[in-house]
Amino acid sequence: MNNVEVGAMQAGTQFGIFTVGDVTPDPTDHSVPSEHDRIKAMTAIALKAEEVGLDVFATGEHHNPPFVPSSPTTMLGWIAARTERLILSTSTTLITTNDPVKIAEDFAMLQHLADGRVDLMMGRGNTGPVYPWFGQDIRQGIPLAIENYALLHQLWREDVVDWEGRFRTPLQGFTSTPRPLDGVPPFVWHGSIRSPEIAEQAAFYGDGFFANHIFWPKEHFQRLIDLYRRRYAHYGHGSEQQAIVGLGGQVFMRKNSQDAVREFRPYFDNAPVYGHGPSLEEFTEQTPLTVGSPQEVIEKTLTFRETFGDYQRQLFLVDHAGLPLKTVLEQLDILGEEVVPVLREEFAKGRPADVPDAPTHASLLAAAGERERAAAGPAA
Repeated sequence: MNNVEVGAMQAGTQFGIFTVGDVTPDPTDHSVPSEHDRIKAMTAIALKAEEVGLDVFATGEHHNPPFVPSSPTTMLGWIAARTERLILSTSTTLITTNDPVKIAEDFAMLQHLADGRVDLMMGRGNTGPVYPWFGQDIRQGIPLAIENYALLHQLWREDVVDWEGRFRTPLQGFTSTPRPLDGVPPFVWHGSIRSPEIAEQAAFYGDGFFANHIFWPKEHFQRLIDLYRRRYAHYGHGSEQQAIVGLGGQVFMRKNSQDAVREFRPYFDNAPVYGHGPSLEEFTEQTPLTVGSPQEVIEKTLTFRETFGDYQRQLFLVDHAGLPLKTVLEQLDILGEEVVPVLREEFAKGRPADVPDAPTHASLLAAAGERERAAAGPAA
């Protein structure tokens, strides 16, 4: 299958899953997976995502317990060798504590190995102790994100780079290798939970903006997305509705909602990320978390479009809070068989013609060709 065929299969809105790679005890039997088991489970989940017809698998990046995905490109390279269609992405690549030169090299290499099925999401990271481990200061998080991404953007677009900034040694006559596949860098999303500066950065470059959309009410993310859309248009990349938006979400499903709530409640109540706070019912009312039947997931996800406008990527978190692998794979079966096909059909209805499809390597390559022909003029 060539890149053009892959791109055609993933037009419109992309649907997929993302993982944070947590190692969390199962509250129902108190078992704790080993790091090895959790890593193997994450890769099995990715293969299942392709099997059931999802478009995207994205992994987080963490360097502290209880998380395991410290080397996303290693994991995604393994998955690339075992898949044919799945877009491989990150749900955070730490632009603050990683060297932009190494990001440029690692993801260009992955892009070649995966025949273009690669993009990535830039994030600051909000775990304070991680910053000094990599020689950085969390109080400089925003300036680091801005400067490091400016360098990464340049490294992928200029064959020879001269550069000097605040946070790393200067570069003189430097060439990042390998060069991006077909001369087209991986598409970049900028992920944010609360930082308008990151929405501004995404808009400035004409990149995608991914709203985490998990733990906070929709009104919070609506403000960030509205800001990004306005600034995207301000910088001349297109209209507000042509901005490239992605959203997160959380789901747990069973055939009927009562079974879903009963089964998921102990995981919710004991999860480090949201346990011991609002009740499950309060949380599902106030945030995107949906615990119920497939139809309830469909109905709530469709409200995202009403709130945020037409958007290009929807990723669901399904493997957190200690859920066993068997349960997660069942969730993916339901997503692939009962939920995503309906969402694809509904998202396509009434979609304005000028709203862009989700970016793929094929579409980015075609757009680059169009820009070259336009620059060459009619004589070309």
